[in-house]
Amino acid sequence: METLYVGVDVSKDRLDVHVLPGGTACAVARDGEGLDDLCARLKGLCPTLIAVEATGGFETVAVAALAAAGLPVVVVNPAQVRSFARAIGARAKTDPIDAAVIARFAEATKPDIRPLPDEETLRLADLVARRRQIIAMIVAEKQREKRATRAMKRSIARLLKALEKELSEIDKDIDDAVRGSPAWRAKEDLLASVPGVGGVTARTLLAELPELGTLTRREIASLAGLAPYARQSGQWKGKSFIAGGRAGVRCALYMAAISAARCNVVLRLFYRRLTAAGKKPKVAIIAVARKLLTILNAILRDQKPWQNA
Repeated sequence: METLYVGVDVSKDRLDVHVLPGGTACAVARDGEGLDDLCARLKGLCPTLIAVEATGGFETVAVAALAAAGLPVVVVNPAQVRSFARAIGARAKTDPIDAAVIARFAEATKPDIRPLPDEETLRLADLVARRRQIIAMIVAEKQREKRATRAMKRSIARLLKALEKELSEIDKDIDDAVRGSPAWRAKEDLLASVPGVGGVTARTLLAELPELGTLTRREIASLAGLAPYARQSGQWKGKSFIAGGRAGVRCALYMAAISAARCNVVLRLFYRRLTAAGKKPKVAIIAVARKLLTILNAILRDQKPWQNA
């Protein structure tokens, strides 16, 4: 059977599709009828992999429809696809060209297919993301308040009051979602058993890192953007650094690591050992965050709560 790779470029109104090898291309409307037509066409081709570029949420319905049809679909990072396009010299950019580049990217990299988050997980992820947005707005308004006139301070105070009320409502919605699911409640309790990990961190991981407990320590660190990348060429050796991954997860783990470096006996000793060896405090905290993630991954894998050594 021929190995086929399909690239799908998503826009607001339509989906552009490109199949390799052969270069067959088509476009369908991004509605129920168009998705049904696309699923029927692709099921007849039996593709090895269908790559859909993440496009601000527009791809969600298409990916769900393809997955429900039993097709092997994966969502790919648009930044990686664009870098790949530059690498192969594809400078022109139209929707059909983008679909062809996505297909070539899938053929070259063969990204792993992971189970898609269920509806409840997607809802929790939306709530956690919204909470992060509201906190960012509160921080921005408090910064503006420092240099605002008296009249503007009254306006900022009213807005801060409304934002804090909305934050309280979002927290209640998140709490209801997690505590209303026995599976999530058990996972949250396991994660929160680790000193330094609070409810916000645990729920962020549940929502935005559903793979936790199913991958190896190296894979989960890479997914969270906590795996250092080596920089070497010949005899030159540069400093390793972290990059990529899921920013929301990495931020939550960084804040948890700061707390764990103070109140978690094991991680406090680990942090002090690194700083005593000459590591800068921020570098040591990143190392603590990665170790913390490894611990949390093992706890969910083994279904055993934290125990002090």
